[in-house]
Amino acid sequence: MQARGLEGGTMSHQASGAKVTRSRPFVKWAGGKRQLLNVLAVNVPEKYDTYIEPFVGGGALMFELLPKQAIISDINAELINAYLVIRNNVDKLIRSLARKNNKEVFFYKERAKDTSLMDKVQRASRFIYLNKTCYNGLYRENSRGEFNVPFGDYQNPAILDRENLLNISAYLNSSDVRIYHQDYKQTVLLAKSNDFVYLDPPYHPLTATSSFTKYSKGDFSDNDQIELSEVFTALNEKGCHVMLSNSNTEFIKDLYRGYNIQEIEANRAINCKGDKRGRGLFEVLIKNWS
Repeated sequence: MQARGLEGGTMSHQASGAKVTRSRPFVKWAGGKRQLLNVLAVNVPEKYDTYIEPFVGGGALMFELLPKQAIISDINAELINAYLVIRNNVDKLIRSLARKNNKEVFFYKERAKDTSLMDKVQRASRFIYLNKTCYNGLYRENSRGEFNVPFGDYQNPAILDRENLLNISAYLNSSDVRIYHQDYKQTVLLAKSNDFVYLDPPYHPLTATSSFTKYSKGDFSDNDQIELSEVFTALNEKGCHVMLSNSNTEFIKDLYRGYNIQEIEANRAINCKGDKRGRGLFEVLIKNWS
């Protein structure tokens, strides 16, 4: 896949004068880390050069740490386009989102639109809007790469979070953050000794049907998990600080035997069954240092 990053664009007028503060993810993302930030933050290495997150998703940890140098990427083209638009054209994005409403008919018209006929701002606006108004905030694609989650029918979803978008834009413009649409294996090639690489891949299923791994038209199989563990070891040998989140399964713990493995309690904000949300599922946090 061809990498796409560092796309052109000018800092928006509002973003250029905004104060850089900690932000929230601008989308709700399956496996997002907002509920685990207190655990993740205390496990970050004290000193490192560049922060690298090859499965960036909602970017919760990055927006908490606000590293001055960062490399982020994701396989989801619409997500990465949204990051770039927030950096380059946040004012236009805000105006576009302000025109959208939480009506079922409007939702399905937006969902049915052909993104190939849209400009970057229109695509980002549609992406954020669908995420805020679809069922359970879930991002899912069918085999043709089409978004196929139904309407959520929420009372008052935050379609436009103007202050947060401006905060994110200010951060992305004031720091050296390289943004790429590419496979994680391409991104880790950019890592150097003393960089901090945080890996937050699609999780290994706790049971045959319990975990969601379809963030794009592809999937993340057991073989992919094995390959990721080999990448983890290669980064370790390169001299990087490497931290990985995943499910607390014997399969995963066996792959990372010999590394520092912590079992942590986790919230699950996205689950198709309401009674399965909340505490009770356990994850592992794996590091290559003590």
